[in-house]
Amino acid sequence: MKKIVFIAVLFLSTMAFSQDYELGKVTIEELKEKVCPADTSAVAAVLFNVGKTSFSYTESEGFELLTEICTKIKIYKKEGYSFADQAVRFYNASSGSIEKVDISKAVTFNLVNNKIEKTKLNNEGEFEEKINKYWSRKKITMPNVKVGSVIEFRIQIRSPYIDIPDWEFQKNIPVNYSEFTTYIPEYYVYNTRNKGFRTPAVTKVTSEKSFSITSKVRSENATTVVGTKFNTETIKYIETKTKYILENIPALKEEAFVNNINNYRTTVLHELSSKRFPNSPFENYSTDWVAVTKKVYENENFGDELKKTGYFEKEIDALVNGLTSQDEKTNIIFNYVKSRMNWDETNNVYCDEGVKKAYQNKKGNSAEINLMLSAMLSHAGIEANPILISTRSNGISIFPSRTSFNYVICGVELQNQVVLYDATNKYALPNILPISDLNWFGKLIKKDGTSIDIDIMPKSNSKDVVNIMGSINENGEITGKIRHQYFDYNAFVFRQVNNPISKDSYIEKLEKEHNGLEIGEYNVLNSNDLTLPFVENYDFTSTNSVEIIADKMYVSPFLFFTVSENPFKQDKREYPIDFVYPHQDKFNISLTIPEGYTVETLPQPRAVVLTENLAGFKYNISSNNNQVQIVYTFDINQAIIGSEYYEALKSFYKEIVEKQTEKIVLKKG
Repeated sequence: MKKIVFIAVLFLSTMAFSQDYELGKVTIEELKEKVCPADTSAVAAVLFNVGKTSFSYTESEGFELLTEICTKIKIYKKEGYSFADQAVRFYNASSGSIEKVDISKAVTFNLVNNKIEKTKLNNEGEFEEKINKYWSRKKITMPNVKVGSVIEFRIQIRSPYIDIPDWEFQKNIPVNYSEFTTYIPEYYVYNTRNKGFRTPAVTKVTSEKSFSITSKVRSENATTVVGTKFNTETIKYIETKTKYILENIPALKEEAFVNNINNYRTTVLHELSSKRFPNSPFENYSTDWVAVTKKVYENENFGDELKKTGYFEKEIDALVNGLTSQDEKTNIIFNYVKSRMNWDETNNVYCDEGVKKAYQNKKGNSAEINLMLSAMLSHAGIEANPILISTRSNGISIFPSRTSFNYVICGVELQNQVVLYDATNKYALPNILPISDLNWFGKLIKKDGTSIDIDIMPKSNSKDVVNIMGSINENGEITGKIRHQYFDYNAFVFRQVNNPISKDSYIEKLEKEHNGLEIGEYNVLNSNDLTLPFVENYDFTSTNSVEIIADKMYVSPFLFFTVSENPFKQDKREYPIDFVYPHQDKFNISLTIPEGYTVETLPQPRAVVLTENLAGFKYNISSNNNQVQIVYTFDINQAIIGSEYYEALKSFYKEIVEKQTEKIVLKKG
């Protein structure tokens, strides 16, 4: 069964609406409204968002899922025009049952000469596109959208699959009213879970429903058919109506250091728990983590593929011949898979073409490449097992379900610890995974099908070390040399982003990022030797780090590396702060002051440690004759910091900005 997935900025609504929440009832007052009363910064707002999912029975198809959805949105600013583009993804495989999507009642309302003008969506504004062999997308672009417009639309989805869609109460813009109603026959039982920081009001009522079944009965004697009768039987059942309502929902706003904002969006989710029809056996779909991993392991596109070895044995035997160290064997096999295989950028826990074909084609999805790696390592006598994870884009696996995981990596037991490997990325190293992998925890599946939890998050700090030697001339220009070293995850990120581009393009990008910076001679070390830190050395001239007023110079000691803005701007934050991995920035700066100047004022040294040693910085500065020396260390010691520390972290960054923007004052004469 396939989950209906709503993407872009799709807002769910319903077949049955109360009088206050019907399409077509737009007022002059709504069109005249200039700003959102609940959030004056909002570029748009959902005026209502009401939805209904129910079951419809036909003799030919059985029960089908019907979802009708309607939405009314007010546009306040030009930046809100994007909410006039809507899209819905649906299952549309070339074979098998498909879903059907219809979009109707799509109208844009504007106020023209104090009269309401309606512009209906025409065929040119609606189109369908194929995403892959399984999924398609229907899209609309609302017509004649302006600042002040109100747009409405209805989306209807008919699905042969009985996965109730997730209902998102919270959007990236304010929502005045959101309502979702399910009508579920007694034959289906769903587990319901809430996600986010707000809880909707819930009401339930039951009622009796029925559907009819027609059967054909032939009567016959010993030699011939006498006639055919049609009997109609009425089947009665109990239907549970559950309504979820939430009002005045603030926008879920992106801020610095967020993993996947959808992890914290107020949502109600339904997972099929069991199914039981009259005269049919009970089918239990309830699951836990043990059942989830067991089902994955027993799937022929996972467990059976993991056991295949014949396609690689000759090459691997030759690679490890003569090697006795587990580390050596592991590294040579890991590098072999990385160099041979190319990831097709598909996330999956199951093989698509299979490991043998992927090996032959030198291309595969995440499961094929890392199951292949696990099998090769095991063949070489290494204790290696696949690990199921959920990528950052897939969200945090809070509840056990069939969609909890979407990716496979490899875990190797070396020296009483599990070392993590992902051969899909050319720049990955042991325990240095692609950033998309770093998402809380995974499940290591052993060869007997059992599983254990594996913490995916990095524990040690990845370092950035910057050494600057500069001289200030009488015009306020600073010239000198910089040596910048990137370690571990910092090196991984730098290589992945910048190795594919030319040196000239990188220098141009760096100069654009830092106004007033000119780079002269530039060279790098260890660009492709992943076992060593990436190092860049360059000559620089900075024309924007010194301000001259009268006979004084005001020098920014961190030059173009200065942190001048606090990334945390909200008064409160409900979701964790995700730094991706722990890291340390260290600066050693030596500045030669111009002849004829003396140091009048230096910033004061400062050391701050955040509670529980979650973060800290040390800032020391001194002068000796014509030299100013700065040593600065900044540490984030935990990849994910809970929201309860937000105010402390915001204040911590405020101090960083204050210290880094303090000036060295030089006086002439």
